[in-house]
Amino acid sequence: MNKPKMIIFDYGHTLLCEPQYDFLRGHEALFPYITKNKYNMTPEQVSDFSGKLFQKIGAVREIGMEMHEEQFQNFLYDYLGIEISISTSEAEEILWDNISPGAVMSNADTMIDYINDNGIRSGVISNIGWSGSALTKRIDRLLPENKFEFVIASSEYMFRKPNALIFELALRKAELDASDVWYCGDNIKCDIEGSSAVGIYPVWYENKTIGNPWHDNKNGATPQCDHLHIHDWLELIEILK
Repeated sequence: MNKPKMIIFDYGHTLLCEPQYDFLRGHEALFPYITKNKYNMTPEQVSDFSGKLFQKIGAVREIGMEMHEEQFQNFLYDYLGIEISISTSEAEEILWDNISPGAVMSNADTMIDYINDNGIRSGVISNIGWSGSALTKRIDRLLPENKFEFVIASSEYMFRKPNALIFELALRKAELDASDVWYCGDNIKCDIEGSSAVGIYPVWYENKTIGNPWHDNKNGATPQCDHLHIHDWLELIEILK
């Protein structure tokens, strides 16, 4: 385990979380912008169909491919006969911010300040359907002191973790060897085993104080690779010291 020249982070339940996640609230916030509603859909009906549509996409995402929120919204609204008065990017921001405005994971901001102060470079790789611009805007709003050199959203690059290509893309952007980089995330398969497979040293961040329905270690699973295991970002600061 070498001291890292760069640390790359996962987004969800690693740097930030999304408390009180509610799709219906997001769709309700968009309804004032509807100019045509051919089938007189209610927010509840739109939200329900959206959830079922997302489940259908799940099989594609499981094989390591990603869809983009703009594609999703275009199909959703055209299929339901809905037209809105704002751009897709504006709709995305309203939808996501009302689903959950987001929050900082405990001590993530302190940890970011520490690596900035100590010259450790940083970046983000996230498995996410939201656009890269929306993700970057959210991260900058909630972690304004970050110095992330890149924010890689799988929606913009087709591939999802644990596919090696998305980690290799980050290494090419950083112009670093894998041995000089650590990757921090909460998902065993995608983050820990995925980064380890390309030679990046993985840090398993397992915060049990904030619920996460997407955790893959509900049955006590542990990563099948060498890794660092932490439960709070202050632990990482002490290790780096």
